[in-house]
Amino acid sequence: MATTAQLFEEPFDADEYIERLAWRTPGGGSKGGAEAFDPKRLLEEFENHIEELKQLDEKIQRRVEKLEHQCHREAKEFAHKVQDLQRSNQVAFQHFQELDEHISYVATKVCHLGDQLEGVNTPRQRAVEAQRLMTYFNEFLDGDLRSDVFNNPDKIKEAADIIQKLHLIAQELPFDRFADVKAKIASKYHDLERQLIQEFTAAQRRGEIGRMREVAAVLLHFKFYLNMPCLLYLTSLCLQAHVREKLDETRHTDVEQYLKNLNDLYTRTTALATKLNEFNLGSDKHTFLSKLIKSIFSSYLESYIDMEREYLRTRGAMILQRYYDSKNHQKRPIGTGSIQELKERIRQRTNLPLGPIIDTHGETFLSPELVVNLLQETRHAFERCNRLSDPSDLPKNAYSIFLLLVDHLCVDHIDYALEIGLSAIPSSDAKNANLYFLDVVQQANSIFHLFDKQFNDQLMPLISSSPKLAECLQKKKEVIEQMEVKLDTGIDRTINCMVGQMKHILATEQKKTDFRPEDENNVMIQYTTACSKVCAYVSRQVEHVRKSMDGKNVDTVLTELGVRFHRLIHEHLQQYSYSSMGGMLAICDVAEYRRCAKGFRVPLVLQLFDTLHALCNLLVVAPDNLKQVCSGEQLTNLDRNLLHAFVQLRMDYRSARLGRHFS
Repeated sequence: MATTAQLFEEPFDADEYIERLAWRTPGGGSKGGAEAFDPKRLLEEFENHIEELKQLDEKIQRRVEKLEHQCHREAKEFAHKVQDLQRSNQVAFQHFQELDEHISYVATKVCHLGDQLEGVNTPRQRAVEAQRLMTYFNEFLDGDLRSDVFNNPDKIKEAADIIQKLHLIAQELPFDRFADVKAKIASKYHDLERQLIQEFTAAQRRGEIGRMREVAAVLLHFKFYLNMPCLLYLTSLCLQAHVREKLDETRHTDVEQYLKNLNDLYTRTTALATKLNEFNLGSDKHTFLSKLIKSIFSSYLESYIDMEREYLRTRGAMILQRYYDSKNHQKRPIGTGSIQELKERIRQRTNLPLGPIIDTHGETFLSPELVVNLLQETRHAFERCNRLSDPSDLPKNAYSIFLLLVDHLCVDHIDYALEIGLSAIPSSDAKNANLYFLDVVQQANSIFHLFDKQFNDQLMPLISSSPKLAECLQKKKEVIEQMEVKLDTGIDRTINCMVGQMKHILATEQKKTDFRPEDENNVMIQYTTACSKVCAYVSRQVEHVRKSMDGKNVDTVLTELGVRFHRLIHEHLQQYSYSSMGGMLAICDVAEYRRCAKGFRVPLVLQLFDTLHALCNLLVVAPDNLKQVCSGEQLTNLDRNLLHAFVQLRMDYRSARLGRHFS
């Protein structure tokens, strides 16, 4: 049986089981092994093994039945235990409900008892309070104030509460019988009121805000409260003196600090007025407080915008001059009027530099730090304008601040930099020219984005509901248009310089023998040196344009550059005559130009070079196939004179009588 158990190892496989059994039986192996195969012995072994399996099955079955019986018995015992627990839980729940009902009953009784006690205690307290007041009233009636509450300064708060109540009672008594006692109570009332006012004043001088709050709470019940608007007026006089002291000392010596102080004091005063509005100062408290603030600041607010404009004008000029001084640069005067307008028109139509070319040594004369300083000053000015301007004057004042920003940032800085940048652009035939105008374009765009953001975030909320909005938008439009004209002019002249540099490379590097090699069978280069240098130069300029522009401007500039690049190569190729191998080399050059054109990512440019590549095939195609090639997909729509012009560039044009294909 132990041997049988060993044969039932996991995982069990019936075929494997029979094989292992047969293998363990002498003479039972499929190959016989050391003994010959003995089927009878194997059959006998199988029969004996079957008997063993039957015995094993019976044994296992008895064990299973025993375990099942034990499981059923334990399941019944567990079910009985669960039922006992459920019954115990139900009994506990019933006890809990009874306890909850009892607690609710007791709570109801306690609340009822509390209501009864309160009903008895309230009249008792009132009676005690009435008796206490009658005792104090008798003291005034006798004229002898014996109680400690009227003679102890530490109990002034309690005395004030008593005298205030006695004062109300005395007002209801007939004058003819109680005139003397009413006078005594009134005298004590005013005496305590005076003491409280003195205590409030002393606490204010000591800076004890908590004590001031306590005394003020007591004074609220006295007639002194009716004089609070008078107290506010007196307070405003003190505040006005403080404001005058803080502002007058800087008004004519430090305008920047004066404007900061004015804004700070006005802000804090209006915040104080907001807090005072929370108190019961009468039905017209808002109007009263507004008039008080106006009386304090009116003389300063009337001249505010003039001082703001003068400060911005001076501050902006100083920031600009400090920047140009740091560059050791003396600003060149930019012409204005009819002469400048005439020059601008000539420059726009002819694209020619007017005046001497300036070498800026790569300096753009645009400063992010300067721009941040100007915008920061203007932002503070807009904030002060919003707070200190009369609502009716706010749009007009904000517009005047905006005009100063336009003058300093857009005219004196950006426009000046564009003028200098235009003057620094070399002529189109200059050699090895450094083109810095694209750097000017990049920085000018970044600066104008900041300008536009301040326009939307700071200025628009101040003028959005006034007629000044249209004036601001028109002024902004004019500034943008003036900048765009100069940017477009500079970019166009820069592209001309790029094309001029390409011409120079081609003129110096391209040899006539490049396309008419002496040894047609020994041409080892993939493309000419001129092509390689032009492509390298163009790739650098394309990358420069991408860094300097954003949005659709990139595609617009690269399209123009790509079209002029194609025109240059097209005209350049027509200056040479081509042998068969030279034509192949021209095709290789154009293929390299086309690979360079892919970097533009402009479909039109790539299409132009695809067509040029197809045209160059006319330089090498067999004469008999010319007509077929000319009618191909890329050339069929081209002017036949253009096709003929390219065919005429072949050295075998006359000998092979190629002109007959275009007759």
